[in-house]
Amino acid sequence: MKPVKLFAAFAIGLLFGTGLIVSGMSNPAKVLGFLDLAGAWDPSLALVMAGAIGVGFFAFRVAGGRSHSLLGDKMQLPTSREMTLRLVLGSVLFGVGWGLAGICPGPGLVLAGALIPQGLLFVGAMLAGMLLYRVLDPLLP
Repeated sequence: MKPVKLFAAFAIGLLFGTGLIVSGMSNPAKVLGFLDLAGAWDPSLALVMAGAIGVGFFAFRVAGGRSHSLLGDKMQLPTSREMTLRLVLGSVLFGVGWGLAGICPGPGLVLAGALIPQGLLFVGAMLAGMLLYRVLDPLLP
């Protein structure tokens, strides 16, 4: 990878991780507070998500009109809009895991990078799940 692309990846990852920390989204208790609709509900995650959707909306509009990224790579945006059983089941598994742990992949990496045991365990389990997928994927219809 070229140094410019490596630096860009590092800078973007740092920006994303900083955003997760500043917004509190790397704190599993805050995420679980958002998911606890019957208890002490914390709506702040909805505001973070709305901000992300707003930024993403415009970014995808700009990216959709381009054939190459700003660093020269070929643009590879998803084209399928098909709802498959695999997509639905994967979404359900992701949501259940997120609801049980209060952690999703981005915050999990932030927590693991800070050497917080919960984050290290989460990332280990995430990597095991990815490995399991590689083993099972060829066997699935």
